[in-house]
Amino acid sequence: MHDFTIDVGRVEELQMINDVGELDKMFQKAKTAIVCGAIVHLTRKNKGANPVAFEHLTTLADLNLYKDTVYKYVKNQ
Repeated sequence: MHDFTIDVGRVEELQMINDVGELDKMFQKAKTAIVCGAIVHLTRKNKGANPVAFEHLTTLADLNLYKDTVYKYVKNQ
């Protein structure tokens, strides 16, 4: 299994438009990656538009903590 990358800028966009469905899909893919032994990289694009990894999630507990933080800022429909 290949490592999975989450673009934090994209996560922030989905939070602003309250797109829970897309966030759910993203986190399901990340969960699958971790269960299969891969690493989930959180990235943000720098000024040159190149992605830079700033955090690496290796356990489901790490992923769930990040997921809870993300959903905390999504408005309930």
